[in-house]
Amino acid sequence: MGSILILADDIFFLAKIRETAQRADVALRITSSADAFREEVGRSVPSLAIIDLNLRAAPLEAIRNLRAAHSAVRIIGYVSHVQVELAAEARSAGCNEVMPRSKFTQELANLLRAGSIEGDAADSARNGRI
Repeated sequence: MGSILILADDIFFLAKIRETAQRADVALRITSSADAFREEVGRSVPSLAIIDLNLRAAPLEAIRNLRAAHSAVRIIGYVSHVQVELAAEARSAGCNEVMPRSKFTQELANLLRAGSIEGDAADSARNGRI
């Protein structure tokens, strides 16, 4: 399965993400700091990175660093719908998509499944299976 890396520190929302991933039969790697996120990327580049833009620990820096090192990784950020400026900054930093938290929640299972499938396809291509 493709690798999905989460950068978030809201324990209640992370519980929802974990539950959704478990129901969708998708494995996640979860980090709560920019340093831990960078270390996980160093271990294994994800096919999909999901970042809470309200994270206390420099989410825009994490996006910039990931984008600079691995341009093909799909990055999705989520934020409150009223934080228009932060959403624009995240897009400028390298997010492929920035979603209001409510839309992210509604689409979470599909996003996780798609991220897992994208990762499988990328792994197959790297290994000459496509």
